[in-house]
Amino acid sequence: MAAGLTLQSAIQGAPGSVAVVVPSEPHALTVTYQDLVAETAAFQQKLAAIGIAHGAPVSIATVNSYEFIVSFLAASWQRAIAAPLNPAYKQDEFEFYIDDVKSAIVLVPRGAYQAASPAVKAAQRFNAAIAECYWDAGNREVALDVKELGQLQGKPAHPVLAPQPDDTALVLHTSGTTSRPKVVPLSHRNLTRTMRNIQQTYQLTPSDRTMLVMPLFHVHGLLCGLLAPLLSGGSMIVPAKFSAATFWRDYTSHAANWYTAVPTIHQILLKHPPPSPLPTIRFIRSCSSPLSPTVFHALEKTYNAPVLEAYAMTEAAHQMTSNPLPSVGKRKPGTVGLGQGVEVVILNEAGAVMPQGTEGEICIKGENVTRGYLNNAEANKSAFTSDGYFRTGDQGKKDEDGYVVITGRIKELINKGGEKISPIELDNVLTRHEAVSEAVSFAIPDEMYGQEIGVAVVLKPGARLGEGELKAWVGERLARFKVPKKVYFTDVMPKTATGKIQRRIVAETMQKQEGRAKL
Repeated sequence: MAAGLTLQSAIQGAPGSVAVVVPSEPHALTVTYQDLVAETAAFQQKLAAIGIAHGAPVSIATVNSYEFIVSFLAASWQRAIAAPLNPAYKQDEFEFYIDDVKSAIVLVPRGAYQAASPAVKAAQRFNAAIAECYWDAGNREVALDVKELGQLQGKPAHPVLAPQPDDTALVLHTSGTTSRPKVVPLSHRNLTRTMRNIQQTYQLTPSDRTMLVMPLFHVHGLLCGLLAPLLSGGSMIVPAKFSAATFWRDYTSHAANWYTAVPTIHQILLKHPPPSPLPTIRFIRSCSSPLSPTVFHALEKTYNAPVLEAYAMTEAAHQMTSNPLPSVGKRKPGTVGLGQGVEVVILNEAGAVMPQGTEGEICIKGENVTRGYLNNAEANKSAFTSDGYFRTGDQGKKDEDGYVVITGRIKELINKGGEKISPIELDNVLTRHEAVSEAVSFAIPDEMYGQEIGVAVVLKPGARLGEGELKAWVGERLARFKVPKKVYFTDVMPKTATGKIQRRIVAETMQKQEGRAKL
């Protein structure tokens, strides 16, 4: 396949084959590739008619849906910039993101304008146009009901445009775990390269259908759940949100054969009875957060399917590495596999390549990697080496087979009196305890060592476990200096909207709760 595709030219499905299935009562919405292309072109014309042109940021604040898919694709086709937003944000959060990307228009669900939703109020503050976007079943179209033209007022209709490979198609923000969120612009070239990498990694074909449960405002759901299947000519089932109660019903009734998700979703599914009989599961993909070997083995045993852990970042338009399919190579729990369409190296602080088996910073280079953060020269200077490698900020190594092992975020490593301790290693050991459901390790301040080890633990239902008992158990399996000083038992582990665990947030939450308890 030639390089330089755009999202418009990358839709490869046969016209009459199914592209999208939206589960609903009493009947699911089933959309063919012919329908999808026609509807996207029609929506592109609607955007052009109100003045959306090259480079205009189009913020999309809707749940996973057919209208999200159409509006996202149509914005990119019009040479505009799709800027998906979590529809659950509060007004302050919407204001930050809408102002940061200078949204030309904000798309919201039906009824949001009359309800004066947080997204609507935020858009009004920054004079962005506001339009309700929804599936109009009566007219069989995705409606664009403009409520306020805002900054588009008086602008003439714009011609329908044809996208170019180096146009920015998408902007997303980093999670901001260590600093202010940075804006990541991703071009059509970046996105289509990742789509091709994912297709090749998992050998996706028109016969494959995925259960899309990751949110489409996140690069994981967008690239692996939505765009890679479109490039392969396959299809997707798109519920509005993940629900363990309906997951396997929809998966089975609509004939899915694979899914991708964060470890949190895998763990939630494992807490529910598996479907009987088991449906066809060609593979299960895990990404966006470390998957413990314990959960890996539980998934494979419960669902009789290979589990393939991958490694991704927004700056790389999602996927960088993955464990291969069984027909291609071995999958290794505790690793994130091999580079997939990217060059992966381990560098030291001076930028020199480290010997195999030696830890350093994981760095990558590839056509899927952003050219740099938006309006942030300082971040760009520190994020790229002089040789053009992107510094991931993750510490890791390559094992004897070249598989990448992540040992932690460089800024999250626990430095206990000069001993560098990997929180991921601790997490994996702790979750092997029969009473532990989830565990997250992190640094806590210590007068003697500078930093000590804290760990937040969620127990399995009905399980009982004391702090001393857990420390003794860890001490039997790890060196003494790796035994946690403090164990915080909690009923719920703090997570982001995508189910991702951020150690900094967990650490802050646990220590605040402890502080309140002492008052």
